[in-house]
Amino acid sequence: MDKQVKNVIIVGGGPGGGSQVAKFVAEKLPSAKVTLINAHPYAISRPTLPRMIVSDTNDLLDTALIPYDKLFTTPNASFVEGVVESIQADKSGHVLLKDGKQLPYDVLVLAPGSIWEGPLNIPDDSAAVKPFIAESRAKFAGAQSIVLVGGGAVGVEFAGEIKDIWPSKKVTIVHGADQLMNDTYPSNFRKGLEKGLRDRDIHLILDDFVDDLPSPGDTSVKTRRGNVISADLVITTRGPRPRTDFVGKSLGDDTLDERGQIKVKPTLQLLNHPNIFAIGDAINTVEQKQVMKAIAHSAIAAANVVAYLSGSAKLKEYKGSSEVIVVTNGKGGGRAYMGILWGITLGAWFARMIKSKTLLVPMTRGSMGYKS
Repeated sequence: MDKQVKNVIIVGGGPGGGSQVAKFVAEKLPSAKVTLINAHPYAISRPTLPRMIVSDTNDLLDTALIPYDKLFTTPNASFVEGVVESIQADKSGHVLLKDGKQLPYDVLVLAPGSIWEGPLNIPDDSAAVKPFIAESRAKFAGAQSIVLVGGGAVGVEFAGEIKDIWPSKKVTIVHGADQLMNDTYPSNFRKGLEKGLRDRDIHLILDDFVDDLPSPGDTSVKTRRGNVISADLVITTRGPRPRTDFVGKSLGDDTLDERGQIKVKPTLQLLNHPNIFAIGDAINTVEQKQVMKAIAHSAIAAANVVAYLSGSAKLKEYKGSSEVIVVTNGKGGGRAYMGILWGITLGAWFARMIKSKTLLVPMTRGSMGYKS
């Protein structure tokens, strides 16, 4: 690589992913110009969303939407609020933003995250975020019988948050497997989550599906197996899809796999674009999509961007990481699994200590440059 100033663009500013790549590269390559692009002027600490969205009995709107103003410690890095619509990948590569602005890159890092349904589908328009959350809170407050469609971690955590605020409300989870979560995790962990929910009078309908969400005004929902559940609020808590449409349209459909995930080499480079890296939920690594995985990806990608721009032919490879998850059941409960040794399952005391009480907000704010 020659010694002229190199432009490094990171698309997506998740607190454990793109933001950390941008910070690391800016510090290690002071001669580079580093630009972080994100739809909102803050990183959203996504583990907080079930609690933030269910009610206003917390300060998460103030603490879990974390601005980028303290992220960078060097003058060669900057933040741009915007949505990337397309990528032009040639010798003078650039990204095109929705507002028409073009930004050139020598190296591009894609950390676009996922698109969720329902109350987790946070609008890209920053001005619409807080009204969207306020509307969601009002729906939960006004409902007496709530059905959550999907019994993965998100559905379990929503159920626990609802019961924390309104113990008498009827909450039902409909899940397509015969146990909660998926078979990445052992049965004793999944059964433990189930017991924790049933102990709070949360109803579970397993091995069943809701194919069609009810229309506004309906007072019940019907499952595929014919169960009819009374409900004045039905929320989809199913898994997301990768936010990669702009990648496929720009770089070709063969850039993505059948699930819409970005195909990457072990070095986290795109198969046919060595100067484009990708991390986080949107890549096709065979593992559960979690914040801790994005953190692991970001460390590899950041080091590789520095090595690539320094002219090194030797890049690090991402070799996977153990499956570790902590699922909350309100502020005081939950369960954890660590896929190490023989597989370790820990109960509510551990979940409360690690995540349930604070939802990792102090740690996340610290990674973004905030001391509290």
